[in-house]
Amino acid sequence: MNLNLFSQFASPTLFGLPLIIIAMLTPWLLFPTPSNRWLPNRLIATQTWFLKAFTKQIFLPINQPGHKWAFLLTSTMVFLLGMNLLGLLPYTFTPTTQLSLNLGLAIPLWLATVAIGFRNQITASLGHLLPEGTPTPLIPILIIIETISLFIRPLALGVRLTANLTAGHLLIQLISMATVAMASSSILVSSLTFATLLLLTMLEIAVAMIQAYVFVLLLSLYLQENTYGPPSSCMPHSQPQPLTSY
Repeated sequence: MNLNLFSQFASPTLFGLPLIIIAMLTPWLLFPTPSNRWLPNRLIATQTWFLKAFTKQIFLPINQPGHKWAFLLTSTMVFLLGMNLLGLLPYTFTPTTQLSLNLGLAIPLWLATVAIGFRNQITASLGHLLPEGTPTPLIPILIIIETISLFIRPLALGVRLTANLTAGHLLIQLISMATVAMASSSILVSSLTFATLLLLTMLEIAVAMIQAYVFVLLLSLYLQENTYGPPSSCMPHSQPQPLTSY
């Protein structure tokens, strides 16, 4: 039995070398590899369908200038999803439970969306700091509040992902420890706790998928606020082609 419940979140080492680099590179195997076949295998077809469906869902409300972010946000989502799910396997390490990693992803991406807004239309970007129709006496206070909320966004992204995954892993470890401890005293109670452990594991799988989706969805919403152009419901690869008469 572990004396420290948080020891599972420490980065494992092999011959003194941290294994977090391998854990971070493994999700990139989920991306499809190019093939010369007319009909790809089932794995590549499933990967392609997933990436296209997710990209279309994320970029439906975003203006046309923001579609160039499709590959970056889709890669981030697959990266987070792979690390979240791989961390649920026994004797593995979850890099996304580290706040430093999550903030390292959230801050640069959020800062890029803000920089795009200031580069394209600085007046409209600054206008987000003051809601329309605000009474004159409340203008200084609301500007301060909106500015603080703007800078809290990357912190909220990182803390949300870290807190949800850490809480789920702690619950799984506590229930698994209770299952092992009660196995010698009561088979019935141990069976009930084991069933609870299975249900909690299924719930944690759903949480891992949802948190990766929410992380990228919020980034896409931040991008929507700072990109200006005509809205489009089609992705760049699915634009309708003009009919040609022969």
